Amino acid sequence: MHNDSSALQMERPAPVPASQLPTRIFLEAVARRVCVAATYNKSAVKLAPHIVYTRHGELFVDAVAVERDGKPPRELKLGTFKLAGLCDAVITPRSFDRFNGYDAADSKYSGVTIFAIDG
Repeated sequence: MHNDSSALQMERPAPVPASQLPTRIFLEAVARRVCVAATYNKSAVKLAPHIVYTRHGELFVDAVAVERDGKPPRELKLGTFKLAGLCDAVITPRSFDRFNGYDAADSKYSGVTIFAIDG
């Protein structure tokens, strides 16, 4: 009787390349409507991402910064962040509601949306 131990090993998913991690994290956060903690321009931010899209072949996310360096902003607003500039991104347990200033029908998203929140 031949015992093939490799047949007993469970298949592991292939590791996600580091260059794709921010994209995957933000797509999951949009789908689950949870915030992402990251570093942007050397500042710690907590973002409520609403939409991931492309512009000139680059990935962007429009999100509300709910915290900057641990403090709430003076005014909540939807900002645009280049995904390549968001470092050390991690999903947080903090959920968020749709920001009233977000308009999925905005012409800047036409034909370039990767993923967006519902509603």
